[in-house]
Amino acid sequence: MIRTRFAALATMAFTALAVAATPAGAAPGTTQNMCANALTPSGWVDVQWWNSAGCGSGFTPNMKQIMDLNGYPVGTQVNACASTWPPAGWTIVSSHYSSGCRYSAVPSFNANTWTLKRTS
Repeated sequence: MIRTRFAALATMAFTALAVAATPAGAAPGTTQNMCANALTPSGWVDVQWWNSAGCGSGFTPNMKQIMDLNGYPVGTQVNACASTWPPAGWTIVSSHYSSGCRYSAVPSFNANTWTLKRTS
């Protein structure tokens, strides 16, 4: 009986930690760092890229910072890396180069950053 309760409590604690670690339900503008091989969640955009030993090795940037765009009011503008498509309700209004958005091993000075505007 005690083992069953302990197992149930351990499972609940693990579930609570897993839910807290996911970006769902975060406040607008919340940022989170993750390895580049993980998909950017819906409603979020990439805002910065870099190399990190914690995500492997090599010359290709392997770590990214993502930002939650859910909940921003219409008219809000943000800059985002062009490595993910804008979420629904966001429109690309301009593009430019940013060294923080170099997500390729072969960087160029081509536009790699978008200014996004919340339109709906």
